[in-house]
Amino acid sequence: MNTFSVIFLLMATLALSVQIWLAQRQTRCVASNRDAVPAPFDSKISLQAHQKAADYTTTNISLERTDLIIATLLLLGWTLGGGLNLLDNGWSILELSPLMTGVGVLISAFVIGSLLDLPISAYKTFVIEARFGFNKITPKLFIIDTLKTTVIALAFGIPLAWVVLWLMQQSGSLWWLYVWLVWMAFIFFMMWAYPAFISPLFNKFQRLEDQALKQRIETLMQKTGFSSNGIFVMDGSRRSGHGNAYFTGLGTNKRIVFYDTLIESLSPEEIEAVLAHELGHFKHGHIKKRLLSTAAMSLAALALLGWLSTQQWFFHGLGIESPSTHTALMLFILVMPVFTFFIGPIMSRVSRKHEFEADDFAAQHADAEDLITALVKMYEENAATLTPDHLYSAFHDSHPPAPVRVAHLSRKER
Repeated sequence: MNTFSVIFLLMATLALSVQIWLAQRQTRCVASNRDAVPAPFDSKISLQAHQKAADYTTTNISLERTDLIIATLLLLGWTLGGGLNLLDNGWSILELSPLMTGVGVLISAFVIGSLLDLPISAYKTFVIEARFGFNKITPKLFIIDTLKTTVIALAFGIPLAWVVLWLMQQSGSLWWLYVWLVWMAFIFFMMWAYPAFISPLFNKFQRLEDQALKQRIETLMQKTGFSSNGIFVMDGSRRSGHGNAYFTGLGTNKRIVFYDTLIESLSPEEIEAVLAHELGHFKHGHIKKRLLSTAAMSLAALALLGWLSTQQWFFHGLGIESPSTHTALMLFILVMPVFTFFIGPIMSRVSRKHEFEADDFAAQHADAEDLITALVKMYEENAATLTPDHLYSAFHDSHPPAPVRVAHLSRKER
């Protein structure tokens, strides 16, 4: 161990401690408000639904604490415990080329990590989600989805890992700049390809058939100057009782997607208001801003990795005996969340600002009251807590807390 080992261990312990403390605050806050529906929801949501949301939230928080502890122990095992070093030595015995060894180490590390995550994922799906009436997925479909996800990840991950490691090994001291260009190209490609080619491998998408609703939506889109590749309804009920709506895609593959559960629970006016909110993100350029933010942070991160990959203390401090480009990349992926956890509230604050702007746009092009009633139904349908702890929410929630958001919209009512 060296000085960096101590710094890393302290930061990992601090991040875990803060997250457990935040989780405890959330549990106490939600539990203490369980017996009364807060205003202004007391006339819109039943006490039974409110208590279900409270119990669902605290149950998930309990699992979150367990997952955090396990994840931190695994992180320490991969690094200070020598797990990654052992995996690297195992691949080195095969005497492959440095490039093939690197690809093998990266891919096998991600596969092992995914397998270790499976028990928590299965428990959440088949125990917690089932207990609260949300789970619709069968064990067979869960296994099929897992296999599909693995195959797709390998199909894209192996070539991407090969290109990245080749650039790191062959393109000199500015390799991080070339890798950044490849990474951004990959992000744009996935944004374009995912809605049309990957997502349909998991869900069925049908064009909206309700002609009256379709006409209402198309009128709104024309009024706001938005064009897309279609309005689709996704069979979300096949896997979950949760409902949602989202805007996805890039270029000619832009599309608007509603979960079938949401279509069934909302009125046409409420659906229009939810869509107006999603269009608000587009009209305010939030997607472009997030892409620019991602590009800037990715460039800074890769530049930092470019420097760290030349520092022996970085490798030795994290349990690696023989430094290499692939161990530098893997270590960076493993340890960065520990050091970036504390900027979470900044990212959440920016995201919440975007949500308020999208709500304002929706209030201008639809009825704010319709958006409020739609949100209330979605909170109830998804068992989202109405009484989150403000500090926990600041770290974890990309959307404003329910009371804050509804109060903001209430001031916009016509």
